[in-house]
Amino acid sequence: MVGTDPESDVAVIQIEGDHLPYLQLGDSDRIRVGDWAIAIGNPLGMLRGSVTVGIISAQGRANLNIFGSSDLAYQDFIQTDASINFGNSGGPLCNVRGEVIGINTAINPSGQGIGFAIPINLAKHVADQLLAHGKVQRAWMGVNLAELTPEIAEGLGIGVSRGC
Repeated sequence: MVGTDPESDVAVIQIEGDHLPYLQLGDSDRIRVGDWAIAIGNPLGMLRGSVTVGIISAQGRANLNIFGSSDLAYQDFIQTDASINFGNSGGPLCNVRGEVIGINTAINPSGQGIGFAIPINLAKHVADQLLAHGKVQRAWMGVNLAELTPEIAEGLGIGVSRGC
């Protein structure tokens, strides 16, 4: 394994071999709601080579409590109604040209026909960071908002106990 990023659910692995088959990467910024989507995976972890078809239902889905990603800090999912089932995580979500536009990652177990994929542009950015630095370097401003309690005011040597 080259590296993992638990916050986006993306990992980079190295596979040794000659003439391995692969899919071309598409551009997830160019997809539109209503575009065809093809999900490839191994449902239930044992049904090899399953292919399902649907459409892109939405883009930019975030703040979701969905199976497989409840602890992810960064959510920016493609939503599709192409059937994604347990075991499909890591499989490609493709467009009609066979280009990978996402990585199947999560489902909503309380709904049917609602699956989610990590946009391939985000996955590629994370993968490039993992290859270059061994981790993802994210910007941070160093600012935290918090309620000013009397204890915090005292600890900081502030003479007031509330903001104005």
